[in-house]
Amino acid sequence: MVGRTVRGLVPVLLVAGALTGCSSESGDGAKAGPGPDGGATERAAGKTAARGGTVGGAGSGCELRVTFDVAKGWKAKAVAPETDPEFAALATQGPVSMACEIDAKPAGHIGFLRVWQGDGKGGSPRQALEGFVKADENASKITYRQSTVGKLSVVEAGYTVHSKVMDESREAHAFAVATPEGPVVVHLGGLDTQEHRSMLPAYELAKRSVRLG
Repeated sequence: MVGRTVRGLVPVLLVAGALTGCSSESGDGAKAGPGPDGGATERAAGKTAARGGTVGGAGSGCELRVTFDVAKGWKAKAVAPETDPEFAALATQGPVSMACEIDAKPAGHIGFLRVWQGDGKGGSPRQALEGFVKADENASKITYRQSTVGKLSVVEAGYTVHSKVMDESREAHAFAVATPEGPVVVHLGGLDTQEHRSMLPAYELAKRSVRLG
């Protein structure tokens, strides 16, 4: 369980519809397009992992507002920060709170896909994602990209996070969608950039299969 780690140091979705991308720029200068590694991460992210099941529905490990495919071997576990006030502060980032973590260790990786959910029906996926990323004071080199999966508008961010403990920067990705109950953010971290890139196919599987639960 990784709930006790501080927010800035957290280690470390078969296509449901056509995935099309378009570019835009944020008001703070964060741009869409290739990530901070010149496109290497985007090329690695072109693959999707083998599907091992789904998460989001009843009996899936986490009951969520969305459903998506999970890579083979990854294990989902619900997170309930409201039951632990001390943990609750660490499990909230910007406008969303952690609801589920999907552990990659059974599949041989060190990292998690984490699902964060927010309250309120107003606001766009972009606003929710920007709030999530900007709440990490160690985030930099942020790029945004918008796409469509089925009928859902998906906004994705690629960025780097500097670890003061390890004295190095690592890549991170997250995407956001809007639901009638509020925004959902799915984030992929990792122990380091190498681990992160090795888990990108699982992240792509989740992103390309996401649908309302």
